[in-house]
Amino acid sequence: MKKNYLLLPFLTLAFVAESQNISDTSSQYQFRVAAELGFVSVLSHQIQLSKNGTNFDYVKSGGQDVLFPVGRFSVEMQVRNRHTFILLYQPLGIESKILLKKDATFDNTTFAEGTAMKCLYNFPFYRLSYLRELFPSNKKYQLGLGATVQIRNATITFESLDGTRFISSQGVGIVPALKIRGRMKLNRILYTELEADGIYAPVSYLNGSDNAIVGAILDASVRVGANITPHNNLFLNVRYLGGGATGTDPDDPGPGDGYVKNWLHFMLVSTGFVYQF
Repeated sequence: MKKNYLLLPFLTLAFVAESQNISDTSSQYQFRVAAELGFVSVLSHQIQLSKNGTNFDYVKSGGQDVLFPVGRFSVEMQVRNRHTFILLYQPLGIESKILLKKDATFDNTTFAEGTAMKCLYNFPFYRLSYLRELFPSNKKYQLGLGATVQIRNATITFESLDGTRFISSQGVGIVPALKIRGRMKLNRILYTELEADGIYAPVSYLNGSDNAIVGAILDASVRVGANITPHNNLFLNVRYLGGGATGTDPDDPGPGDGYVKNWLHFMLVSTGFVYQF
């Protein structure tokens, strides 16, 4: 993705709200480390590079019609059962090799029908989040509201296997979003959890730019877990990960015109563990 920056600076205020309380020596801290492994199924994924480029369907034509491995890692710090800070890393790389079914053009570079080629969609992201717990004294129900700042580091390439054709689109972007997380204890061992980060952002409206870019993200999951020990729990997670952007970057150096349309809908299924101390 080209450098599309979705700027919502007022959301960052949530990260420092009541931060003076954290330095209180009577604060109680709890730390959690989580890791999960599973697979991603691409429900829908289309991309277009340059206005005269092909609207390329990764599922039908780009080899994304199979399952790909995926992982996710995070660390959390909770302060006095009220404030939670989360640092998350999501690697997300999908590579496929295909025989092109029909001509396709990306940023003024055309790959002919029948070309053997490699497609790389590498879209890892880093996310810093803050949640404020609304019911800190409730032992059965938890509900946190807050904000997220996500940094995505995208690399998208199309390469013919004979080395005669290659195109690459890269960029780093900052995406603020809203966050919610709820948890309910089912019994002494089992629990269920809902979590979502998301925003819809018409960038030109938000920052007064003439650059008409529309972007959105939604990362929503349902989790069922079991408390194996006081410090460890295991879980099964089903996640929807979707979003994308449409617009033109006027500062793009080429070879295309800077226009990008990229929208995806992924489903992730994973198992993992949480260690808390």
